[in-house]
Amino acid sequence: MSRSVVYARRAAATVALGVLAVGCQDTAREEAARTGTPPPSPTASASTAPSPSPVATTAANTAEVCREVDRVILAGSRRIATDSAASVTRDLTGEQVADQLRRNLAELADDVRAQARQAADPEIRALIEETADRIDAGSRASRPAAWMDSTFTGIPPKLTRECRA
Repeated sequence: MSRSVVYARRAAATVALGVLAVGCQDTAREEAARTGTPPPSPTASASTAPSPSPVATTAANTAEVCREVDRVILAGSRRIATDSAASVTRDLTGEQVADQLRRNLAELADDVRAQARQAADPEIRALIEETADRIDAGSRASRPAAWMDSTFTGIPPKLTRECRA
């Protein structure tokens, strides 16, 4: 089996795991929205009464921005998986597969960074910018498929924990 096939399959498998993780994140948020019960949070406030203060506005924007970041990462993960699978049939070299993966990751980082600019909460903006920077690091990695195995799969769970209203 050629190295390009191995790299492409590894990248596709990694992306599939990432897509599943993001999908689980979306399900948890949808369940919380249906029941009106927020998911458990180590930083949850002691007050359960909604407040008409600017914090409520920020929280609403945070939920929207976090959902959009999830959507962007999911769409980018699907694009990476599709391109990786297609590279197998085109018999690309390992370097060609890596270059394609780098381009996809750079585009994904730009898309995530665009969402950071929408966040009203400075902490959420910083979290999303950090996420974009981490994805950008993958676009510059000498072995982006290995980067995905070691780093990309940790991004959706981190967002699930930290990107919330």
